Formats: sequence, structure tokens, C-alpha cells
Amino acid sequence: MDTLRGRAEVLKIARLLDVEPDGLGFLQELPVEDVRRFRTQCVAALFDGAPEMLDRIASATKLVPAGVAAAISQKALGPRLAAGVAGRLEPARAADIIEKLPVAFTAESCGHLDPRRIQGIVDRLDEGLVVRIAVALAERGDHLTMGRFVGHLRDSALRRILPQVDDAAVLRTGFLIDVPERLGQIIELMGAERLASVIASASGEGLWPQALAVAGMVTGEQRGRIASLAAGQPQDRLDSLVVTVAEQDLWESLLPLVALLGEEERRTVAALPALRGAEVLGGVVRAVVATGLWAEFLPLVDALPEESRKVVADAAGALPAPDLDALALEVDKQDLWELVMPLVELMDDEAKTRIFDLPAFQEQAG
Repeated sequence: MDTLRGRAEVLKIARLLDVEPDGLGFLQELPVEDVRRFRTQCVAALFDGAPEMLDRIASATKLVPAGVAAAISQKALGPRLAAGVAGRLEPARAADIIEKLPVAFTAESCGHLDPRRIQGIVDRLDEGLVVRIAVALAERGDHLTMGRFVGHLRDSALRRILPQVDDAAVLRTGFLIDVPERLGQIIELMGAERLASVIASASGEGLWPQALAVAGMVTGEQRGRIASLAAGQPQDRLDSLVVTVAEQDLWESLLPLVALLGEEERRTVAALPALRGAEVLGGVVRAVVATGLWAEFLPLVDALPEESRKVVADAAGALPAPDLDALALEVDKQDLWELVMPLVELMDDEAKTRIFDLPAFQEQAG
């Protein structure tokens, strides 16, 4: 899932720095945890180094009623400066002022607020106002700001917000969530019917990457449930998932989900038209070599039609010696020989010889 997490981090940093995400593409080549730490450093540099003027304005707001401070914020400061000032106030005072502002103004300001101040302020706001702000953000299409806030919202607020935002907004926000540990609880609050609707929307909205990212951030039964919901889509929709994964090289996100499927579901995936082409299957093999996801990939291979398994066998047999050796070691480590041997039987004689000469294979044979 690192590719998708890296993509989300780049979008968040681009917003912070007010630049186009394409200009930060080089960050996706770095380990995602390093990029996340860089974003944290950006937040500190931007907000801790704020002009002293903001502190002076913040001090001045303490001298007037909250309603007056709200009027000044709206008419004299504008959304960006108002957010900067709110970040310099005590959370309770900031909440008092926010409650006197129009929802539309607050929603526009939220994107400029110091992310580290969100929890303290949200905890002090009236829940009804929090719901209205969240809905306004969804209507603005500001899913990145929603992703900053949603992990800090109480369950009671989320129960009221979820029915008022569409499925695409749920996926886009989940992809960009800043507190992924909360995503599992949000899914539980959605309920089974809404989750099915959200996953079904991924195809029509072109949001399969976002759906994969959400699946990758939850664990256990929830991840398996999402995998089954995806596998249960009509063939053309499920085929569009494989096409998207192949085009964007997201096998590292899809294969762990396929491994969670039951046998019939896995056969449904294996029968997809998109998985018949040599180019796509070769791309899967290359991705599996890079990620070491043989245990996740081989059960799917076992379900493929014979002509497709032959393509995989030829691609595996043509791997460079170090990759082939790594494959054999992983297969031996996880005791996957029962799944590998049918592939070996489909290889040409030269490839078979290379396989049989591998130390791991000879140990297994012995």
C-alpha cells in the first residue's frame, strides 16, 4: 500500500505548500514514512514560524466579545488570516469565535488551520455546528481538509455526517484521512449496506485506488469484507479494477485482498478478461518479484485458466537468476511448493533446468 500512501502524502504536502502535486512527484520515490515525517516538519515550519502579527491579533481578540472578534475575522481578515489567528488562540476561545461565524466562512478557513490545533478546537464546538461544517466541506469538494478533521470527530457526529455525504466523498476522504486508526470505527458506523454502496461506487467514480487505500488501512474482518464486496461487483466493474491496478501498478495493494477471498471469489477474479493479456500478467509477476508477495499471488495463479498460467510460468521462468533464487527461497520459507510445481510443469525445458538447479529446489527434492 506504500504507493497509495505516498500518493496521499504528496497531495497533503502540496496543499500545505500551495503547489501543484505534480511538482512533488519525486517524493513518491522515497519511503512513505520519511515523506510523512517531512510533512510533519512542513507543518511545524509553516505554523511555528508564523508572523508575530498573528500573535498580536490573537491577543487583541481577547479584549472584545467573541461576536465582535468573529465579525472582525470575517470582514477584515478573511479565511486564511482568520485560520492563522485561530491557531494562535486557546482552543476554547477559538471555538467561541468559530461558533459566531457563518458555516461557509468557517469551512473555507478550515483548510488553512494548523492541523495540530484541530483536536482541541473540534472537541469544544457544538456537535450540530461540526456536522454542518463537515457537510459544507463535502459540498465544496474539499476532501483533503475533511481527511484532516474526520479522525478527530466523535462517533455521534460521524453518525449524523455520513448520511449527508455521498459515497465518492466517503472514499476520497478515507484515502486522505490523517488518523487512519479511526477508519475501522468509521466503517463500523457506516453499516454493511452503506459500505457495500461505497465500494460499488468506486468503479463508476474512477475511485478504485481510493477504495484499495481504504482497504489497506483497515485490518482483519473489515479488510476481508471489503475484498468480498469488490469481488462481488459485476464483471465489467471488477474488470475495471484490474485495468486500473495494471495501469497504475498497484498490485501491492490488490494482491493481499485477493488472498483473502474464498475459492469461488478468487476464480471470479481469475476469469476476468483483463487478466488474460501477457502484458498485464507479466506486469503482475514483475510486481510480485519487487514486493515478495508470492504467497498472495500464487493462489490466484492456481485459479487462472491454463493459457494464463502458461504466461505466468514463462514470465517466472525468464526471471534473472537472483530473482528466481529469491522466489525459490520465499516459496520454501512459506511452503508453497504445491502451488509452484504446476507452474514449473508448464515451463519450457530451459526454465525447468534453471529451477531444478536452484539450491532451494534441490533441498526440497532431497
